[in-house]
Amino acid sequence: MPIVSKYSQDQQEKLFQSLLAQLTQDQIPRDLALMTLGNLVTHVLNQEPSANRREQLAKQFGAILIQSVQEK
Repeated sequence: MPIVSKYSQDQQEKLFQSLLAQLTQDQIPRDLALMTLGNLVTHVLNQEPSANRREQLAKQFGAILIQSVQEK
């Protein structure tokens, strides 16, 4: 079942392209890019005041990430 977002495809694409441009303009190494994105995800998750909710969001994010890289 596809995930339905409250954000438009255009909003998602603009943010994606902006972040991607930052990572590709200086040919950032993959490990540095992943480390930095991980820190960004942690920062975003830590904005949630409830520790239980943060953990739930992190688990959901991890599960979706794994699904997105699995071969179909």
